[in-house]
Amino acid sequence: MPSLVPLYKYRAMLLSQSFFIKDNQAELRLHAHKYDFDMAFFSELSEFVAAVEQDSGTSLFVIDLDALHNMQSDMQDSRKTLMLGELLQRLPAGREYVYLQSSRQGGRYLLQQKLVDSHCLAYAEKPIANDVLVDKLFNLFVQKKRGDLVRLIQLGDASALDRTCLDAARIELVTHDQAQTLHLRVRELQPDLVLVSDAEFAGTESLAQVLKKNIEADPVREIVLLQHQPDAGLMQRALASGFDAVLPAGDPALLCAQLVNRASKIRISKDLISKDRATGLLNKVGLQKKAQELIRQAAREERPLAFGVIDIDKFKTINDTWGHYFGDIVIKRLAVCLASHLGERDLLSRFGGEEFVIVFWDCTLEEGWRRLDALRQAFGRLPFEVRREDVRHFSFSGGMAAYPACQTENALFLRADAMLYEAKQGGRNRICTGPADPL
Repeated sequence: MPSLVPLYKYRAMLLSQSFFIKDNQAELRLHAHKYDFDMAFFSELSEFVAAVEQDSGTSLFVIDLDALHNMQSDMQDSRKTLMLGELLQRLPAGREYVYLQSSRQGGRYLLQQKLVDSHCLAYAEKPIANDVLVDKLFNLFVQKKRGDLVRLIQLGDASALDRTCLDAARIELVTHDQAQTLHLRVRELQPDLVLVSDAEFAGTESLAQVLKKNIEADPVREIVLLQHQPDAGLMQRALASGFDAVLPAGDPALLCAQLVNRASKIRISKDLISKDRATGLLNKVGLQKKAQELIRQAAREERPLAFGVIDIDKFKTINDTWGHYFGDIVIKRLAVCLASHLGERDLLSRFGGEEFVIVFWDCTLEEGWRRLDALRQAFGRLPFEVRREDVRHFSFSGGMAAYPACQTENALFLRADAMLYEAKQGGRNRICTGPADPL
């Protein structure tokens, strides 16, 4: 009996004109399979709508607006063109859509506005090459994951904050009641937002300067004054002393919306500084900062960490045989494979090229080896369609170190990297931790 488990976990559903599907679906699907997702094609709106309604929420929904010219608005209607408004009304609510449009359509602002107001995840102009379209869709799959947690420290009265609203937006609220020790709390927790009530600022006006003059201050961090009583002079002094913004405390819903917007911008700024653009993972800069924070947390809570460095085996041969474009696909699919098996407090970084770093929270060296070896096996099972009906499998090697045996992020990396070298020398496709390694 054939397996009922689908080969690909994700898929993109494309509603398009018949000729576009006929001419492109084989190549589109081939490119999609390289990125570990499938594509389904629809030329009938009713079939597309039914598929969207039945989807579990893991798919992308793509609509070629030129398909409107090839569809009837109603079975009893002699018109051959389905109007955009009719299409948008028929699309299932609670979903987001990717729209493909011509350059002529892209030049019409009112059309863009209508799309954005109708649950638009993204739009793109045609003509667009098949491989470029698939690469953009893969990036959207990556972006759909939940945003990073933003940490907010509130100094003073926190009654104006809606904790439920903040939790829903993945904003962690930490309260603190001593202005004189706020800088110590900030150094310890490394928050993204610091919210200071006007009463606390009136008593200690050097707060922002103390926080920002620290040589280790995060340049992305925002310090915001929460104003309960209107006072233009106090507001001006706060901004002059280094506060980034002033927010009114009157309406909890409005305050939460403003904090959510600021958190979104902070995430974007942090991504530009600390994320790898190709995979969405932490880059070297982002890893160093996050790993140092995790080590401090592990020290406070007396928890172990397992630190792994991995490298794709024979990656130069992959590039030389199938090209750098395909090598990039291998890197991206490895990123997705690793990320899907990590916990909330684990770290994952594309450290450079084909090298990745994983940090397992509250994990011994032995347990870390088991987890990383399971990831090695999972990656080894991924099918890579290098050419039509030509499927290959690839592998990676890894080395591991542990905290508290190694006390710093640099010491952990150097030890794990040395173990990676042993794994490579020992035949590749294995994980090494040193003399006690199970292999």
